[in-house]
Formats: sequence, structure tokens, C-alpha cells
Amino acid sequence: MGERQYELAAAELEVLRALWDLGPGTVREVLDHLHSRGRKLAYTTVLTFLTRLEHKGFVTSDKSNLAYVYKPRVTRDRVGRSRLKSLVSELYEGAAGPVVMHLVRSGRLTAEELGELQQLIEKLDSGGRNESTGD
Repeated sequence: MGERQYELAAAELEVLRALWDLGPGTVREVLDHLHSRGRKLAYTTVLTFLTRLEHKGFVTSDKSNLAYVYKPRVTRDRVGRSRLKSLVSELYEGAAGPVVMHLVRSGRLTAEELGELQQLIEKLDSGGRNESTGD
């Protein structure tokens, strides 16, 4: 099965990120989390975004209590992979090398991430597969 495209508006992604950080939560809990991160949104705005995300299939809700509890249906990793794949395709015609080189040269990777990248390179050089992506 092909990778599903995860197209989200920036504000929808911000609300989804709050659920990834919090775990299942009510509108109020998501709103409080966003406020704690400096994002001032109205309760009704967060409710609208959560409703949109539910209609799009990104979140689900438990409506058995007075306050609905929302939880993500997709993982951060899955959305990240899809969006990165789309970005690489759009900007670099599918070539991931320039993206990796840019990240390494710009100093955006931690020492730990660079070590992990080195291990992956060594594994690929020795003929191994990357089990984390199934490639």
C-alpha cells in the first residue's frame, strides 16, 4: 500500500502536535497546552481544529463523557515521513542526499544524531537494510 499524504494546515498541525505531546486530551487540555507554549487561541478555535482533524481522520474522539476526549490516530513519525517525502520530492526531485547534506552542514544535527547517521551509513556500506523504514 502506498504512503498516505498527510496534508495539514499549520494551525491543524500545531493542535495535532499538542495531542502528541499530551496524549489523549480534552479541548481544554489542548488549549492549556497551546497557551503554555505561547500560542493564544480561543477555546472555540481549538474545538474547530479538533473537529476538522477528526473529519480528516487524523484524530478520534471519545464522546461518552461530557467533555470529549481526543486522541491522535496517526503518529508524529508517520506524518513526518510523509511530509518529508513530499518536501524531498517537490524541492529535490526525490533526491534525499541534498537534504541530509544540508542538515549536516548547517549544524542542525546533534552529536548523538550524527553518531546514529554514521552507524546507518556503516550498516548500508556493509550491505545491511534500514529496518526502521523498510527500505
